[in-house]
Amino acid sequence: MVKNDGGQLYTIEGFAAALIMIITAYLVVNATSVYTAGDTHINDMQLEALGSDALRVMDIPVSKDEHSMLQTIIEDNDIGVNNLTFGTTFSSLINNQTESGRDHIQFTTNVSYYNITKGSVDSYLLNYTRNLRGGEHSVRATKWVIVNKELPGDGVTGPLNRAVLVEVLLWRD
Repeated sequence: MVKNDGGQLYTIEGFAAALIMIITAYLVVNATSVYTAGDTHINDMQLEALGSDALRVMDIPVSKDEHSMLQTIIEDNDIGVNNLTFGTTFSSLINNQTESGRDHIQFTTNVSYYNITKGSVDSYLLNYTRNLRGGEHSVRATKWVIVNKELPGDGVTGPLNRAVLVEVLLWRD
């Protein structure tokens, strides 16, 4: 029999408590480095919202009897021609900052429509700042616009009211 064996029990209890504290600290430190989906995509969501807002602003008519700027641009645009009005207006809306200087957001814009004759969806380029090279991470902003226009290869003579989809890919340099 050991005299004063109460000290051994306190030693074992202290060692067990130390192990529990070390394991708990290890789990807490590892748990704090986990990224949630919301944290990793905030920049993408902000860029998408910026593009959508710019398209909405361009699609607001000045009065109820007039077309919006976006409708007018699409209706008056010669297909296959880079539309400078769209490029200048859209670029100034998305690259505007409260501080001095401009942001460096690039974009490419396509208009898609249903081709009645072929029974498929066709699209054409409306404007772009530069080509997407593939290394950039882009986001998409879209807006449906009602236009009165004759579209190429459609087989319909004369302008026709239809919905077209304006699709913008945005990325930061």
